[in-house]
Amino acid sequence: MPELPEVETTVRGIATHLIGHTIANVVIRQAQLRWPIPNNLPQRIAGLVIRTVSRRAKYILLDCGTGTLLLHLGMSGRLRVLPGDSPCTEEPGKHDHFDLILSNKTVLRLRDPRRFGAVLWTSEPVFEHSLLKNLGPEPLTDEFDAQYLYEKTRKSSSGIKQRIMNNQTVVGVGNIYANEALFLAGIDPRAAAGKMSKMHCEKLVRAIQTTLQLAIAVGGSSLRDFLNSDGKPGYFQQQYWVYGRTGSPCRKCGSIIKQIRQGQRSSFYCSTCQC
Repeated sequence: MPELPEVETTVRGIATHLIGHTIANVVIRQAQLRWPIPNNLPQRIAGLVIRTVSRRAKYILLDCGTGTLLLHLGMSGRLRVLPGDSPCTEEPGKHDHFDLILSNKTVLRLRDPRRFGAVLWTSEPVFEHSLLKNLGPEPLTDEFDAQYLYEKTRKSSSGIKQRIMNNQTVVGVGNIYANEALFLAGIDPRAAAGKMSKMHCEKLVRAIQTTLQLAIAVGGSSLRDFLNSDGKPGYFQQQYWVYGRTGSPCRKCGSIIKQIRQGQRSSFYCSTCQC
């Protein structure tokens, strides 16, 4: 599943192709995604100018002045830019469900094999949308700091990994990056969130931010289907300390990486470095 670094990489890749351009048309080949694409979307947005392209959690936001187009990549979706200034012979594939066509003939194409993604429109203030209004802070902002995490976890009975993967605590820390950040912070993923000291919260906040920044810098991770908007893979998977390395020696101490299940997700850790 594309996580925050992959979505941020996508936003940065598509922004320069979209900002300031007018939407000429929309092609909907399959409306039944996670939520149905509105039938009247072509009429609602044709002629609008894309003012900004941004991200909130894993949602991509295209501000069109009178409203906002919300895009989500779901489990295996990707957005690809097909430039209008060069001949494009690529016909839409089976899983190419949505095209946003600009007046300069550039196409933003959503490919979503599992159809868990989303294309939605709102004319209300976007951050009041039901999908966004209850989300926690962005992990790379000043709002997410040790004091916040300490206060947020005081009454929690869950493990710390499950807590930081909760979007009401902090957004965008998916399974890959939660595992990697906990290793960097030296914290066992099973540690009780409610018993974390402020010092451990400080270490974990720094580790989450460092891990995400490193992943964004190399274009995220490429697991299964993910490619960025230029069709290129991310390379963070080459730097994994623990994720997916069950039975392999820890790159720091040589101990064997272990795997457990937490909340239906796999956790990977080194029992020597994370104690």
